[in-house]
Amino acid sequence: MSLQTPLADIFVQHRQQLRQIAMSIVRAADLADEIMQDAYLKLAEGSSMRSVQKPLYYCCQVVRNLAMDHFRRRTTEASYRSFGLDVEQIYHPTTVTPEKLLSEKRVIVALEQALGRLPERTRRAFELYRLQEMTQRDIAEALGCSATLVNFMIRDALDALQRCRNLLDD
Repeated sequence: MSLQTPLADIFVQHRQQLRQIAMSIVRAADLADEIMQDAYLKLAEGSSMRSVQKPLYYCCQVVRNLAMDHFRRRTTEASYRSFGLDVEQIYHPTTVTPEKLLSEKRVIVALEQALGRLPERTRRAFELYRLQEMTQRDIAEALGCSATLVNFMIRDALDALQRCRNLLDD
């Protein structure tokens, strides 16, 4: 085989050997045939631009590289599939419905009303505990009462809010 022999001709002459290379990597006849077709097109398109000293070796490398690329791609894609779930079919809500907004507003109004019915000091103790993350001892110092009383005030606020829980389940 001279340097003047087009790579596509070399490819055709050694087709079976090249197909075996692809088969040894991808282990499926249909995939090996796809790789062979891609390799032939790659070699036929680029053969006029190359002067290759070892054309058979070059053809083997093209087939091997394409087969390895295909194998890696298939392995990577398989790692993204977990437990047989099709990720594209998982429902992801992207929009907030008017019903959902209305429901959330109702919950917020109910919570504000429940907190509004509490004594001022109880509501303040609850806000310091939940929103400012103060300890019960620090709240007791700030409000001028015992830590035990703060504990009861927080419990009373939680009981009042617990009555709004049925709105969350809707």
